[in-house]
Amino acid sequence: MDIYFLRHASAGQYSPAGNDDKRSIDKVGEQQSHDVGQAMAALDLKLDVIISSPLTRAMQTAEIAAAELGHKDKIVTDSALLPDAGYSQFDQLLTRFGKNKAIMVVGHNPSMADFLSQMLAGGDSAAFIDFKKGAVAKVEKNRGEPAVLKWYLTPKIVRAIQRASTSSSRPKTVSK
Repeated sequence: MDIYFLRHASAGQYSPAGNDDKRSIDKVGEQQSHDVGQAMAALDLKLDVIISSPLTRAMQTAEIAAAELGHKDKIVTDSALLPDAGYSQFDQLLTRFGKNKAIMVVGHNPSMADFLSQMLAGGDSAAFIDFKKGAVAKVEKNRGEPAVLKWYLTPKIVRAIQRASTSSSRPKTVSK
């Protein structure tokens, strides 16, 4: 199974006075969500389901990316992707969705970095990956085999690829 990990996009600063569960993505986050969705669409990904944390910023990220991918109707929510969820909850999520070929999970740190690190390195190694807001990683996990990181893209890399694809850096030549 291919598992695409997407951390929710930029959502501004956390405020202890506000309701963090309802914190929305900001303008930067909207752009990050569109960019990552377009990049994944350019890779011609075929997802069976998109699973998101029920918190607002994760759902908004999932909805924008899903729209770019043409998968808007395939989003479900799961509490196993909340910021304080444990790996055993995530492992149960993978079991529930294990018959799918490709899924995307959209969530928060520290849980997303922990899940990714646990799958790849085992043990408590959340510092293994600096999982930026709006970053996406592809992990391949087949039953009975170790998980393999296929690629990891930060929002900065996605944005650079988007810019490069719209303008060629190749010098123009004239054929005679």
